[in-house]
Amino acid sequence: MTERISHWIDGKSWAGAPERTGEVFDPATGEVRAHVDFAGDREVAEAVGAAARALPGWRAASLATRGKVLFAFRELLAARKDELARIVTDEHGKVLSDAAGEVQRALENVEFACGAPQLLKGGFSENVSRGVDVYSIAQPLGVVGVISPFNFPAMVPLWFVPNAIACGNTVVLKPSEKDPSAALFIAELFAEAGLPPGVLNVLHGDKVAVDGLLEHPAVKGISFVGSTPIARYVYETGTSRGKRVQALGGAKNHMVVLPDADLDLAADAAVSAGFGSAGERCMAVSVVVAVDPAGDELVARIAERIAALRVGDGREPESEMGPLVTAAHRERVRSYIDAGVAAGAELVVDGRAAAEGRAGFWLGPTLFDRVGPDMSIYTDEIFGPVLSVARTASYDEALELVNASPYGNGTAIFTTDGGAARRFQHEVEVGMVGVNVPIPVPVGYYSFGGWKDSLFGDSHAYGPEGIHFFTRTKVVTSRWPDQSHAGVNLGFPGNA
Repeated sequence: MTERISHWIDGKSWAGAPERTGEVFDPATGEVRAHVDFAGDREVAEAVGAAARALPGWRAASLATRGKVLFAFRELLAARKDELARIVTDEHGKVLSDAAGEVQRALENVEFACGAPQLLKGGFSENVSRGVDVYSIAQPLGVVGVISPFNFPAMVPLWFVPNAIACGNTVVLKPSEKDPSAALFIAELFAEAGLPPGVLNVLHGDKVAVDGLLEHPAVKGISFVGSTPIARYVYETGTSRGKRVQALGGAKNHMVVLPDADLDLAADAAVSAGFGSAGERCMAVSVVVAVDPAGDELVARIAERIAALRVGDGREPESEMGPLVTAAHRERVRSYIDAGVAAGAELVVDGRAAAEGRAGFWLGPTLFDRVGPDMSIYTDEIFGPVLSVARTASYDEALELVNASPYGNGTAIFTTDGGAARRFQHEVEVGMVGVNVPIPVPVGYYSFGGWKDSLFGDSHAYGPEGIHFFTRTKVVTSRWPDQSHAGVNLGFPGNA
């Protein structure tokens, strides 16, 4: 009998009978690991109701009290990070080293949230008019929803949840139904750390649960990470109902390699950034833009490294790339390889053979060369281990190619020319830029977010912008009677 994964509502596992369930797979074997309950309107109402009931008490909790819970959670997470990494690998399929890196980056965001009281301070102006002071305070939004994707089941929830609760909000987290157990582990650790029941709730399911959060009037804010079409839908649906929404969408990240670059460094970066986590990450390098005459040598070095890449079960220590998350997703990615061949791109390394004779959702690393901007393997977010190389004659042509993309999440340039790097970071129309760094994900005390179709809303994730998103500013203008001037008119304005 397979395990049942259920919701976490009001500080405990939900004991009701679900109307629908979904399957959770072991991507390395293709076997069903568990069945996860899918929320309907009833469960959405229960989770949001629990969060709404918990809100007054948590909002009233002192910053010191919130900080103690976060510090305790940080210690528990650090002590059990290997356990969480294993949960991620079991359900997502990424290799343990990738999963451990994901948990470590999540820990950075928890540590940032521990210091959130520093960012919750308002401003104060004394005597703006005689006897009149003005000051600002930051207050929580209220109940907020977090909708997170399958590719980072531990890190992305911890981009949002710690900041949200540090600011005094209560949360309903809807993780991906493909790998839901990491979210439950996080909720249980928070409870152990002393978080009151109802402050963090976990609701499993599909579009029904998402729509329930988007439509519920008690939910005041939504944080989302996923594909661009769904991000646009979440943003438009949520904002049309008066909610504050940050919806991080898809990407098509370019890595520009200039002729003066260290080609070994660039080839190593292209392989690690293109095929790490089987390419299932929004910051993966999808397109290497080789500026002449770097292309031939760079492609040869990338192909040489792919040949040595060990594809296997993520739980095996020698594995460097695991399977894809589901069979359906594997077939979708494989269809792009077929389309690339049909479009005339040069198939340098074919990963389709990796699936032959193996159970599980396998697809090997694939490399295309001489990819044109009109091909679907160039334009579409594939979200798998498919790396394309496009050729340009100059830096200006490479820049134009990057800036023409509708996505603006992350990009990188590899060069030994400081002037070229400085020019690129100034001219490129992308939210996150790496200089000789292929995956420029900001550290926890900066904020994560792209431009153009990679972000809907005006607040990036975590860091200072995360604190801003989860709070509303209130400005207070105050005057108190001055007994030493009894009877004197202290009217405001006009009594300067």
